[in-house]
Amino acid sequence: MTDIQQVVPVPRETAGRFRAYGPRHLDMLARRARLGDADTLAIRAVATVLPFRTNSYVVDELIDWDAAPDDPIYRLVFPQPDMLPRQDVDLMAGLLSEGAPQPRIRAAAHEIRMRLNPHPAGQLVLNAPILDGSSLLGLQHKYPETVLFFPKQGQTCHAYCAYCFRWAQFVDEPDLKMATDHIDTLVAYLRRHREVTSVLITGGDPMIMSAAVLRRYIEPLLDPSLDHLESIRIGTKSLGYWPQRYVTDPDADDTLRLFGEVTLAGRTLAVMAHYSHPRELDPPAAADAIRRIRDTGAVIRTQAPLIRSINDEPATWMSLWRSQVRAGMVPYYMFVERDTGPQDYFAVPLARAHEIFRDAYAGVSGLCRSVRGPSMSATPGKVCVDGVADIAGIRVFVLRMLQARDPALVGRPFFARFDPCAKWLTDLVPAFADRFPFDPAVPAVPCIPAASYESAPSDLSGLWNPGELAPAS
Repeated sequence: MTDIQQVVPVPRETAGRFRAYGPRHLDMLARRARLGDADTLAIRAVATVLPFRTNSYVVDELIDWDAAPDDPIYRLVFPQPDMLPRQDVDLMAGLLSEGAPQPRIRAAAHEIRMRLNPHPAGQLVLNAPILDGSSLLGLQHKYPETVLFFPKQGQTCHAYCAYCFRWAQFVDEPDLKMATDHIDTLVAYLRRHREVTSVLITGGDPMIMSAAVLRRYIEPLLDPSLDHLESIRIGTKSLGYWPQRYVTDPDADDTLRLFGEVTLAGRTLAVMAHYSHPRELDPPAAADAIRRIRDTGAVIRTQAPLIRSINDEPATWMSLWRSQVRAGMVPYYMFVERDTGPQDYFAVPLARAHEIFRDAYAGVSGLCRSVRGPSMSATPGKVCVDGVADIAGIRVFVLRMLQARDPALVGRPFFARFDPCAKWLTDLVPAFADRFPFDPAVPAVPCIPAASYESAPSDLSGLWNPGELAPAS
């Protein structure tokens, strides 16, 4: 689209009305899934600890209720009884059954949440940017080129994924939330840090915000003084969970005009679309939303984690990537389920994750092979499992840093001993070396435990730190 006024309006009489469903609707929705009383109580117990939210579009258009509770979209958004340890589910179910007072329920839920690693990869400590000696809330600066921005009004979603690694943003724990409404602080930081070429607006889901609010955050980033800023990214699940946001919502046209202004200003606007399953691409509204976004000049890149019982088959990913390319989108990442929340329930072992990626990758055209993975967004950076090999009689994982706190490590291969049960980087031990490339060197210690950098982030003295960069003159 060369003229931002060329947005073609969609008749509003076709609009569906957004309706959210939360924990108080679980009993009604559980009956639709034909769950018994015990299972219903169990999912209500899980929903007191982990967030639950879905909406009328997901419920009416995406879930196959004849297949529930085994339907993948149902499992994508609804709590499962086994997402928490049995003793925790029993505890919360007991409190709900006896009508315990809310302060007691909240206290028990808090204790369980604190065992679930609510903020993985040191994001509250290692990623905190500094400006004039003060730590900036609602921003993260993990890699030199990219800053993450968490707008205050965008810290919810149209629906929550049951496996979401940002689940701590959505529960009643104010100390766990990352958010800010100070766009001026972001702009000031960017002026000091001209190494930053990309801003990722994330959440939650920024596309929960109205066009007017979104404009307040995006317009300042188009200032000519920020000419080092090459791209603005928006991380969103809205294309899967509420495509009407770009088609029939009252401010859909205004939103698309804003997208067009970004591209006309010479910035790349990348919509980082989260698609967990190919069925999210089936409804006509989904196709309309994709087409209208692409007409603004924005690019849509797609990503999702590999999740047990939802998309853990090669055929699912082949279908997903092919459908995305057919619609003009760019497959970007297959992630590994992160080490937070219900990881034990949803994670796929790294060995199996590599097999799924390899077999899916082998069955698609070169246009789909822009995708990378399986990738772990871990403390030192994005670690890709490139393969499994036998070297000098030792079976190993072949690993590579796709991104790293220390830019010198990007693209560098390294090896870990093969472990068929390993699900995360901290489950691995080095092969052919006494430590991983990102581990701190400790004299006289033959081998650093693989989990050392997770448990002691303050020891990561050799890694890039945003607070250490001298301000630009």
